Amino acid sequence: MPIDAVLFDFGGVFMDSPFAAVRSFGGQCGVGEERILELIFGAYDSDTDHPWHRLERGEISLAEARDLILTLFAPHDVDLFQALASMARAAVRGEMVEVAREVRASGRRTAVLTNNVREFGQAWRAMLPVDELFDAVVDSHEVGMRKPDPRIFAHALERLGDVPCANAVFLDDFPGNVAAARKLGIHGIVVGEDWQAAVRELRALLR
Repeated sequence: MPIDAVLFDFGGVFMDSPFAAVRSFGGQCGVGEERILELIFGAYDSDTDHPWHRLERGEISLAEARDLILTLFAPHDVDLFQALASMARAAVRGEMVEVAREVRASGRRTAVLTNNVREFGQAWRAMLPVDELFDAVVDSHEVGMRKPDPRIFAHALERLGDVPCANAVFLDDFPGNVAAARKLGIHGIVVGEDWQAAVRELRALLR
């Protein structure tokens, strides 16, 4: 099937994975690399009532989520905002920006499909020329859904003109989100530490 649309995650695709930064912070503060991910983000390959999931769906504020998450950290004394600040220190990957620009210039439709937080909205949008790169922006807190909920993928493809799943590609750094897209018939590419490999895979798929 021809590829008519490409969906890009933001964090971990256009910049280094925020999960890697939080893991590093967890090791430094003594909580542990995997434990801190579990406490802050919950089971990220599920859509639950964990405070971070509710935050990404726009149901509660960052301050409310912070207070709820901190109760999970006992007996650890952790500055949650410092942990979150570690997520924003990565530089934008210029080559990935150019890839998105190439995809759109080829006549294919593009979208950024991100699990994000209302309070981070202006900051992440300022890092990319959003209007140049994407036909649609699907931000979880704005639509009340978050990956891996299959409805958010359907919503993104509808926004791009009802593109069939088989005609779409999705790039994300979190394997659980890619697995959810693949279950719907969307081509999925995991963007790992060697993110250039994902670029090569996408370009090969689009040829």
